[in-house]
Amino acid sequence: MPRNIYSEDHEAFRASVREFVERTLRPRAEEMVRDKTIARDMWQEAGKQGFLGLDIPEEYGGAGVDDYLFNAVAAEEIAKFNAAVSSSFGIHSDVCPPYIVDLGTQEQKQRWLPGMAAGEKVCAIAMTEPSGGSDLAALKTTAVRDGDGWLINGSKTFITNGFGADLIIVATRTDPAKGAKGITLFMVEDSMPGFTRGRKLDKVGQEEADTAELFFDNVRVSDENRIGEEGMGFIAMMQRLPQERIGAAVSNISHVAQILAETLDYVKERKAFGQPIGSLQHNKFKLAEMVTRVEVTQAYVDDCLVAHAAGTLTSVDAAKAKWFTAQVQNDVLDECVQLYGGYGFMNEYRVARAWRDARVTKIWAGSNEIMKELIGRDLGL
Repeated sequence: MPRNIYSEDHEAFRASVREFVERTLRPRAEEMVRDKTIARDMWQEAGKQGFLGLDIPEEYGGAGVDDYLFNAVAAEEIAKFNAAVSSSFGIHSDVCPPYIVDLGTQEQKQRWLPGMAAGEKVCAIAMTEPSGGSDLAALKTTAVRDGDGWLINGSKTFITNGFGADLIIVATRTDPAKGAKGITLFMVEDSMPGFTRGRKLDKVGQEEADTAELFFDNVRVSDENRIGEEGMGFIAMMQRLPQERIGAAVSNISHVAQILAETLDYVKERKAFGQPIGSLQHNKFKLAEMVTRVEVTQAYVDDCLVAHAAGTLTSVDAAKAKWFTAQVQNDVLDECVQLYGGYGFMNEYRVARAWRDARVTKIWAGSNEIMKELIGRDLGL
């Protein structure tokens, strides 16, 4: 089904992103897997092309584009190539900048945003803790007032870009008595004493993303590194999670649509019992179901994109898009692996890696169960 949400300008931008993928990323795909990271020169090239600062105003080195559909185009094209690279770039360029653009002081914007837009300073956001998972209100990392600054203690885990990030937005508890209203955000910079990182985590999939544990041992930060007002961190995160979740949904559905298209090509060529395996009725019906599910899901995501670009996307609708695209992606990729047979279990085939990469999408950005809880509450249940 044709998609009607993008203009000629969006499609011209898509061509630029696609060219960047083919020229800069694809030739080094195996290097990223081997090193479990995206090399800094790739970040810098993405910044040079203007892909990392779409949400950042021009006066701070960004593109100053007030149209989220451009973000979606970039996420779609990079996800077609690789889900892990899409998530890493997305955290840096789609999730983190709004915290600084919306909540930061002029000094903070001048200090951090130009480097982020250029790919010189990679950013991560540290919410998840070893004992907390999706329960952000229960975080244990603390920031305690000490003279004219703060001392941060605690740890975070499963942090995308965590191993190589220069800047980390850290959610801390500044007032244990106030629950969710006692959470404050700080920017921790990689050179700060007491800040250390664990190893690059050995994940089932998404090997290209440098996911890490982070540790804070009396890390001293000043009020100049506090993002937003004291005690308003939880609200700031809740207000910006819909963009993270619609961004995840965009990557999910683009990723699976690409692998499904490659699977369709494969089943037309692979033969069994004297005919292409795609023409066998069981497989034909399965493929018809998968194509329909992906296209119907894409239509809902497109409606959410239009709403988000207009500033009207609700957190509940973003939750619907996040969990459902993750589920559809995993269901369809599992069927694609089955259609490839034994080859689908070989890492040299994209479908195998895609299948592994997709599994985490039902867990991160708020697990699918948490998304359903949010939707259920909205139903009055």
